[in-house]
Amino acid sequence: MLYVVPTPVGNLEDITLRALRVLKEVDLILAEDTRTSSVLLKHYDIHTPLRSHHKFNEHETSDAMAEEIMAGRNVALISDAGTPGISDPGFMLVRACVERGVEVQCLPGATAFVPALVDSGLPCDRFYFEGFLPQKKGRQTRLQQLAKQEHTIIIYESPFRLVKTLEQLGEFLGKDRRASVSREISKKFEDTQRGTLAELAEHYKKMPPKGEIVMIVEGRTDKKTEEDE
Repeated sequence: MLYVVPTPVGNLEDITLRALRVLKEVDLILAEDTRTSSVLLKHYDIHTPLRSHHKFNEHETSDAMAEEIMAGRNVALISDAGTPGISDPGFMLVRACVERGVEVQCLPGATAFVPALVDSGLPCDRFYFEGFLPQKKGRQTRLQQLAKQEHTIIIYESPFRLVKTLEQLGEFLGKDRRASVSREISKKFEDTQRGTLAELAEHYKKMPPKGEIVMIVEGRTDKKTEEDE
């Protein structure tokens, strides 16, 4: 069986008892970065063998790994933080297992965008998960498409590109569009700033951010149709 196991996005206590049991019982753990994951495993005294499985090798290794599981191995897949497959490696291995009839179980657990969404104060009954925007090719097209999105928008971003992205979102979606920026979720210096896209851009120009970032952006509220435009 393949177990997809969420791991903490910050605080090491944010892991389920079931996840810890699975990580101890499986034959092998596939990790996005074995150095990062070894910190978690050492903290919980888990000695299961580790093997790298990341975005640079998953194209080549997913089929072979699925064959190993078919042959009788129980394997857990983890990423550096959060749920594998959500802006992290995992989809290709899950697909390879599904295609072969291998049982896959995804455990519930940590995902960075959920606390950021709820904490934003913006509607969270319906939302659109964008993840990381394209850095170059296709970026403008995606921004144009997001401008038409009526549901609350979730975007992951690097601290080094945050101001640029806030300014570009303001250009395409409107500078007065409400948003929030959450960083270092569940860590010591966790912080959420709320305001308009323009206000947030100015804030982070003065206070350069650090850490992992989740942006939550208000969906389009006017009722114009594409024909009206």
